[in-house]
Amino acid sequence: MVIAGEPIERLFLWGHSTCTLESTNKAEVLIFGGFGGSGKHARRDDSFLLDPLHGTLREINVAGRPSPRLGHTASLIGDCMYVIGGRADPTNKLSEVWILNTLKNEWRLLDRTGSAFPPRHRHAAAAVGSKIYVFGGLNNETISSSLHVLDTNTLQWEELIAHGERPCARHSHSMVAYGSKLFMFGGYYGEALGDLYSFDTLTCSWKVEKVGGRSPYARFSHSMFVYKYFIGIIGGCPVTQHCQELTLLDMRSLVWKHVTLSSMDKELFVRSTANVVRDDLIMVGGGAACYAFGTKFSEPMKINLFPLLSLDDHDSSRKLGENEVNKEEEGMMENGNVLLQAPHVGTGSPQHPEMQSLNVENQTGQIDASSWVVKLEKKNAKLGKDILKKFGWLDLERKVYAQEDGLFISFPVTEKFCAIFSEDRFEVLSDHHPSKPFRAEGSLLNDMSSSVALDILKEYGATKLPDELVQKRKACKSPLKIMTEAVASLIRQKGLSDKLLEQLPNRWERIGDIVVLPISSFGDPIWNSIGEELWPIIAKSLNTCRLARQGRVTANGTRDSTLEILVGDNGWVDHRENGILYSFDATKCMFSWGNLSEKIRMASSDCTDAVIVDLFAGIGYFVLPFLVRAKAKLVYACEWNPYAIEALKRNLEANSVSDRCIVLEGDNRITAPKGVADRVCLSLLPSSEGSWLTAVRALRSNGGILHVHGNVKDTEVELWANHVS
Repeated sequence: MVIAGEPIERLFLWGHSTCTLESTNKAEVLIFGGFGGSGKHARRDDSFLLDPLHGTLREINVAGRPSPRLGHTASLIGDCMYVIGGRADPTNKLSEVWILNTLKNEWRLLDRTGSAFPPRHRHAAAAVGSKIYVFGGLNNETISSSLHVLDTNTLQWEELIAHGERPCARHSHSMVAYGSKLFMFGGYYGEALGDLYSFDTLTCSWKVEKVGGRSPYARFSHSMFVYKYFIGIIGGCPVTQHCQELTLLDMRSLVWKHVTLSSMDKELFVRSTANVVRDDLIMVGGGAACYAFGTKFSEPMKINLFPLLSLDDHDSSRKLGENEVNKEEEGMMENGNVLLQAPHVGTGSPQHPEMQSLNVENQTGQIDASSWVVKLEKKNAKLGKDILKKFGWLDLERKVYAQEDGLFISFPVTEKFCAIFSEDRFEVLSDHHPSKPFRAEGSLLNDMSSSVALDILKEYGATKLPDELVQKRKACKSPLKIMTEAVASLIRQKGLSDKLLEQLPNRWERIGDIVVLPISSFGDPIWNSIGEELWPIIAKSLNTCRLARQGRVTANGTRDSTLEILVGDNGWVDHRENGILYSFDATKCMFSWGNLSEKIRMASSDCTDAVIVDLFAGIGYFVLPFLVRAKAKLVYACEWNPYAIEALKRNLEANSVSDRCIVLEGDNRITAPKGVADRVCLSLLPSSEGSWLTAVRALRSNGGILHVHGNVKDTEVELWANHVS
């Protein structure tokens, strides 16, 4: 997600809490506390509202807020968020409950009543009705197995004595509510746990769930969510080869399903949060502290879940990621075998309010009974919804949506409703025709017969038509399938072998607006003979105006790119990262995606009065973070690749920092200044050792900091560190 309003670094958190606030016109994620943030990383007491649709982040400034904490939980009941427990510092675990009234923006501390609620952090909480259930957690060395419930009506705690197959003590687990049951997975108790329990709040009993399909790997510090009829699990520790996997429990069949998210390879969803906002999963925060490489935080990500509805009962393992990784908006999920973007809702023709029958728009093909909606003008939508709900005609499993700029509302209807009518006619069964406006007062609605209700719907211009969301979902094809079909047609026209289709890529990248095919694709020289026809077909399939194929970075000193433009006139692209604009010619300059966390770490340094020498400036990988974010006083940028220098100068101007940078062209062993630097950046891989002497000479006489980069085996880090020293 591209974040505006507040700096994205304020969302570099873990151990925080989130809740989803939804209204008719807006949906936002409410974020509180956690560890991290901009500047010096610490426990936080900040509150933010994140609008996932527009990517805007704004801080909520409320007096009398709770103390900084992490490892707490937050549950939303009505308009109030209940923050429970947490850790204020290594020796201070909390048992308090804070309540935020989201309408009044007021915090208050709950007076403790009822049974004692022991201090804890890393517990799990989920709400059913007006009650919040809390299980497990950690208090110093004690791991809890107790289940407490907070009744938000009486504001009293109670420890429940549960029956059945009770789970062991644990912390860092996750729990969600589905109907009247709680579902809990994983956690830590001496080792990572991989068990799934349910708790029936009506019978007060635990049960070990026996579920079909491949079970998720054992984990802790993960996230759970509920979407439609799926319970989802994402992220967690230990980080394994399955870290890119989204695990789903299909509640219709109680079978595990697994979806691969190919853009998650850079993300570390450990102690992050997962919130469903309409059809999107919003991931905020997550990360870890590593002795060797410092602190890593994940950027916020928005994953469209709509394709999950196309998984059939036999599809237990699916890959969403056979299309593209959008490198420009990092964190966005790759498109998969099905359309990922929420489909554009089409429109039907408006109906006249005095029509004497409810119309069915003509369609070709057979439409099943669970794929219809009733469309009403917005002014009559409340009445229509009340009628449909009263008679059990409103399908609560599907989505209500607006059409024609919000003038009409479409309500999904049940098979029971459709069974009353034939597929091609929608006739009213009663002779009653209301001639004046009807007011849906409770007593009148309760006494209404179904035939009168249908007459009222007819009178107010209701139209029965196919659900366009369902139809589009059924009809959509992935870009990979479109590309395969189009290329197959072309090679058959040319009399070439179908075996060539094995060389089509199943994933690709985006640099700016250029789709970049992997170097391994289209390897047979015969493709070049049909290139004039082939490449425009590929570009159209992938919905791009510029197409390229990746080459190997040259092994010369200037590390030139060998990207080949296949469709389009040039290779200049714009890439925005951490609020900084990078422009470069992708056919001439390489761009390193792997050092994002290091660029963010460097940018968080306080360099207000510092002079910095970057001996390998490139297009400004670290020069720009030092100037734009760390506010360096002056940076000397050394570079000898003329194409990189051209891009660097353009980027300094675009980010309005050219007045604080001196570009030194040529070999840094000759051009680098001496005795001026507080810091020297040595970001050449695999080794910058050839310029260490130059770097030391660049430091002030009283010394300074060298940022030394190098490629080292995990088992040799200490040896390398000693060698550098």
